[in-house]
Amino acid sequence: MRKGTALIVGVTGISGHNLANTLVARGWSVYGLARNPVPQEGVIPVKADLLDSQSTGQALAGLPITHVFFCTWTRRDSEAENVKANGAMMENLCQGLAQAPLQHMALVTGTKHYLGSFEEYGTGRAETPFRESEPRLPAANFYYTLEDILFAAAEKHGFGWSVHRSHSMIGQAKGTNAMNMGLTLAVYASLCKATGAPFIFPGSRTQWDGLTDVTDAGLLAEQMEWAALAPSARNQAFNTVNGDVFRWRWLWGEIAAFFELEAAPYPEQPMPLEPRLKTQAPAQWKALAEQHGLVQPDVDKLASWWHSDADLSREIECLNDMTKSRDLGFMGYRDTRASFLDLFTSLRAQRVIP
Repeated sequence: MRKGTALIVGVTGISGHNLANTLVARGWSVYGLARNPVPQEGVIPVKADLLDSQSTGQALAGLPITHVFFCTWTRRDSEAENVKANGAMMENLCQGLAQAPLQHMALVTGTKHYLGSFEEYGTGRAETPFRESEPRLPAANFYYTLEDILFAAAEKHGFGWSVHRSHSMIGQAKGTNAMNMGLTLAVYASLCKATGAPFIFPGSRTQWDGLTDVTDAGLLAEQMEWAALAPSARNQAFNTVNGDVFRWRWLWGEIAAFFELEAAPYPEQPMPLEPRLKTQAPAQWKALAEQHGLVQPDVDKLASWWHSDADLSREIECLNDMTKSRDLGFMGYRDTRASFLDLFTSLRAQRVIP
C-alpha cells in the first residue's frame, strides 16, 4: 500500500536525493522538483524555478501531493538577500500547493539555527549540546524566515509540519551541491594523493581537538519519513545527527588511511581549503579526471571549499542533542566513520573520484 504522495523540493541535492531513494524503496509515490531535474529511478520529475511564482504554480497545478519535503535553499551575497530569496521560494511553493490535499510539510534547515547566519556565524553561544528548545538568535536568519512561512501556511491550511536541523551532511547528491563536506574531503584527499601534497586538516584547533558530530543523509531521510507519519512528531522541530561523537584528530587519520595517505600533524594554525585550492585545483582535477576517466572534470561542480572551511574553522564546540527524537520514538543511528568510508567507496565505484 502506498504511504502517501510525496513532493521532494530540491530532489537533486544531498538531502533530497537520499530522501527520494528512501521513500521510493518504502512504497511512496514520489515527485521530485528541481530547476533542472535529472533521471532518478521511481521519481516523477517536476521542473520549476521556485523563485518564479507563475512557473511554480503551473508545475504544481493538480498534483495530488499529500506530503512535502523542502530540501533546498539558494545562496545570496548577504543574509538580507538570503531571507528575501529563500522566503520567496517557500511562499511560492505554499501558494502553488494551496489546493493540494496536504497532510504534512517537512523543512530541512541546520545548526546555523543555533550558530547564526553566514554573516553572524559562530556568534551564537547556545549551550552544547544544542537542544531544540533554545531560543532564536536576535539577528536575521533565513532559517527562521522559512520556519515562519511554514508555520503560517500549516495553520491556514490545516496540515502538520516538522523541522529537521541537520549538522554537516554526509552523502551523495545527483546535482551540484553547495554543502557537501564528504565529497569535498574526498576530492581534497584525491588531489593530495595525486600531487604528493600533505593531507593537512584545514580547520581550527578547536575543531581538531574538540568533540563534534555530523549527519548522514540517509539518517535524515529516515527521520523525515518518521516525522511525516508519526502522530507524536506532528508540529515539532528536531535535531538530526548520527548519534555518535568524534574528534577530527581521530577521524582525519581514518580518512587518510582510506586514501592510502599519511595524516599530516596539525599545522598549528588553520589552513583553509579555498585559498589553497581555488586557483590550482581546477587544472589538477581536470588532468586527474582525464587520467582516470572520471565522470566530472569540473572540480567546482564537486567540491564546496568555502562551506567545508566554514564548518571546520569554527572556534566553538558543536554538538547536537537527540533526546527529543528518542523520546518521541525515532531511534535511527549511524556510525560516522562508516558514513564517510561508505560514501568514498560509492564515489569510487561511480568514478566520481579515482
